[in-house]
Amino acid sequence: MKSVSRFLPILAGAIAGGAIALVVASGSTTTKSVTTTQVISSSGASAVPTSISQGRGLTVNQISRLASPGVVDILVTENAGVGQLGLGGGGTQSTGEGAGVVYDNKGDILTDQHVVSGATSVSVTFANGHKYPAKVLGSDPSTDVGVIRVNAPASELHPVPFANSSTAQVGDGVVAIGSPFGLPGTVTAGIVSAVNRAIQAPNRYTITGAIQTDAAINQGNSGGPLLDANGHVLGLNDQIETNSGSNAGVGFAVPSNTAARVAAKIIAGKAVRHSFLGVHLNATGNGATVAQVQAGSPAASAGVRAGDVITAVNGTTVTSTDQFISVVDGYAPGDTVTLTITGGGQTSQIKVKLGVRP
Repeated sequence: MKSVSRFLPILAGAIAGGAIALVVASGSTTTKSVTTTQVISSSGASAVPTSISQGRGLTVNQISRLASPGVVDILVTENAGVGQLGLGGGGTQSTGEGAGVVYDNKGDILTDQHVVSGATSVSVTFANGHKYPAKVLGSDPSTDVGVIRVNAPASELHPVPFANSSTAQVGDGVVAIGSPFGLPGTVTAGIVSAVNRAIQAPNRYTITGAIQTDAAINQGNSGGPLLDANGHVLGLNDQIETNSGSNAGVGFAVPSNTAARVAAKIIAGKAVRHSFLGVHLNATGNGATVAQVQAGSPAASAGVRAGDVITAVNGTTVTSTDQFISVVDGYAPGDTVTLTITGGGQTSQIKVKLGVRP
């Protein structure tokens, strides 16, 4: 298997694109493997998750036996110069490996968008070794969620229930299953290290509500499930933060609630659209401080100005940029919201009709 790296610039000091792009106060770059876990350089059916460490829920062995039949290895072929590779090479092909989890009995499998981005062919291998072709049904680079549909008999499909990720708590036991370094079916265990983290999506917008874990996640785990102590999907493994390119005990998963919401639209054949305000934000102070307003954006049309501090949306208080991003993303394009803004020693309210994220 040939591995090819992608490089995405990290925005320094501001959140872009209508408060949906991640603030990273760093001058480093993001290294992203073709169909493996996104690596960020640090230089510069609902069930309440139950903590394994407290002796409740299933053992790691039981979780593995329960969920593994529904976890797949994904092999992707991509033409150089297609999608995000951008390497040229006159039709040269590269392959990469990731993971996914069976979502329903129709053959829909959830994975990360960056696993299947630019794929010209996709194949899926189940835990029993049986291999079948698949196609990309759709994906959303703003949440790094992708859906593929495998052409396999119903007897091969073992959907894994999804947990309610909003109930995750620090210290809850978790298990990750994936294909690190080309080793399908690898099981690792740990805990929820933190909740409501903000991570950067492939298109440089922000994914809110991410789950941080110390379960070992490496290149090839991308798209595989992070499971709670009931063996239910708490998130899709997505990124690691590291100095070396390998696991350093800091991994992140896209929350299951986000993945399920996006997947439902893709499977239904609907466009996945996100709201857009059009401001760049500074991650300083209370509320969301506007550093720049994009020309022609909904924010510009409504009169939002650089230096304004947004402290509430439709009466919901926001105390940080991440919270503001999450609140705005909870509205649909076309919705009108009222922003409470402080600036110049005064407090005002501005109505803004949200647009569609570019």
